[in-house]
Amino acid sequence: MNYPLTFRFKLLALSPQIYVTDAGGNTICYVKQKLFRFKEKVEVFTDDTRQTLLATIEADRIIDWSARYTFKSPTGQVLGAVGRRGLKSLWRAHYDVFAPGAQTPTFAIQEANPWTKMLDGLVSSIPVLGMFSGYMLHPSYVATRGEAGAPTLRLTKQPAFFEGRFGLTQEGPAEEGEQLALLLSFLMMNLLERARG
Repeated sequence: MNYPLTFRFKLLALSPQIYVTDAGGNTICYVKQKLFRFKEKVEVFTDDTRQTLLATIEADRIIDWSARYTFKSPTGQVLGAVGRRGLKSLWRAHYDVFAPGAQTPTFAIQEANPWTKMLDGLVSSIPVLGMFSGYMLHPSYVATRGEAGAPTLRLTKQPAFFEGRFGLTQEGPAEEGEQLALLLSFLMMNLLERARG
């Protein structure tokens, strides 16, 4: 992948939408989450025409407390999975990422500083001032190989007006299959964290 990647969210859309582009401005994927599903299933397309399905992300249960989300290709091949750590995610977001074929977590995604996200959520809820919160506070999430390994990817909120914008930068090596599993993990994590506030 041609890093850094950019995640753009439409803030005024009825259902969450994510556009992902690479450093050259080329579209990597597009997600439009459907509302009112009992069991989460997210479809990831190659672009916003939604003609070519890239992958699906399916929850293993209806209630998403500590749910595991499996990534599958259009042919049904498992591309990896991500799972939220229930109690550990109350204060600081914590997700386990499983590379294709892995039975134990290959990567861990954690918030770099939970206070930043909390302040960002508080400021964004204040009328008028909330419109400028995207310029002041920038929460970030780091994917490390294993629980305390070296950083591999970092997702950081970027300044934006009337949209959410995040940058995904590479900080360490990862194989192609691992990179896809991490990209899909960051997409699902963003959808979940936005729902949590």
